Amino acid sequence: MTKDGNFKKVVRRHAQETGQRYTEALTDLEGLDDRIYHEPDADRLLAHLRKRYGIDAVSATKLSVHKTYVFRIDRNDGAPWIARAFPPARPRAHVEGDAAVLRFLEQHDYPAERLAVDDAVSDFDGSSVLVTEFIDHTPLPPGEGFAIMGDLLGRLHALPFDESVSRPGGASGEDPRRTGTPRQDLLAGLAFLDAVDTKVGAADRERFEQLLEQVRTADDGDGLPEGLLHGNLLHAPDHAVIGPDGPMAINWKASGRGARIADLAFLLWGTGDWAPARRTNEGHVEAVVSAYRKHVELTDEELDRLEGVMYIRPLYLVCFGYHRDLTNGVPFDEWWFIEPPEYIASTAAATRAAFRR
Repeated sequence: MTKDGNFKKVVRRHAQETGQRYTEALTDLEGLDDRIYHEPDADRLLAHLRKRYGIDAVSATKLSVHKTYVFRIDRNDGAPWIARAFPPARPRAHVEGDAAVLRFLEQHDYPAERLAVDDAVSDFDGSSVLVTEFIDHTPLPPGEGFAIMGDLLGRLHALPFDESVSRPGGASGEDPRRTGTPRQDLLAGLAFLDAVDTKVGAADRERFEQLLEQVRTADDGDGLPEGLLHGNLLHAPDHAVIGPDGPMAINWKASGRGARIADLAFLLWGTGDWAPARRTNEGHVEAVVSAYRKHVELTDEELDRLEGVMYIRPLYLVCFGYHRDLTNGVPFDEWWFIEPPEYIASTAAATRAAFRR
């Protein structure tokens, strides 16, 4: 593959657009799947946790088909834990950063999962493991989810700055090479597309090039007011649930400081009605805005750039899916993440109207 002349041109272009050397860009494109996908051995993980923490762990159950490295750990000697045995490509320092965020949130009584032990990060089979308490939870109540998530984001963005949680955050971070501020989602999107560029057929080339240009020119939120971001709160029940003491946010891998509007924009993107056609739900938008602004008021510049920033994560998801499907030899049909553009425009307009009311 690396000897193909067309692919070499793609690598050189990717290097230029991402500010990398050729060899770095080549690694960016050729090592994607190995960096992202990871499926630890459950029995070996149990043995590691028994030895590392002296617990009587009896079973490890996968909790997600998408995150194959997340396990519920049941024990004979206490309450269950969650163990996240991250892909080996994710540096231990990043996992220690997750733990630092969780300590900070606990200090400020923010409703989030808690570390299972003080020394919650360990090394296992070339990867780093984070252990947290298992939360007995239920999904967000129907009809109340957007207000709850808006409130959780507002409370989070209103927390004071602290150097211990100053790492850049907000990007999805599935590729450990592309963690940090929301701009990293766009750079990851370029990598997903460039990695399959030579597989795009002539009939699909024009739409593919349009997508590339959308990613290249998207507003990354740079220069806008920052806060501590969750990075992925929209996906309830995977990231927002009702715990024993009320609503809470979980899964903090994408957390860190970044443009707060990017966090809010992704939540707002998810407020629309999906049938019979994609359209803005002003009631859902109002619920998010009313809850969020109890804690934070956005600036005029944030509101003016909201529509552009709202494309960041949907573009990332389109690029991720495009790469996945072309790699597997199937047609890509998930354009609804970014289409119709009228939906994003009208949702941003409804948000601006609600904030300025």
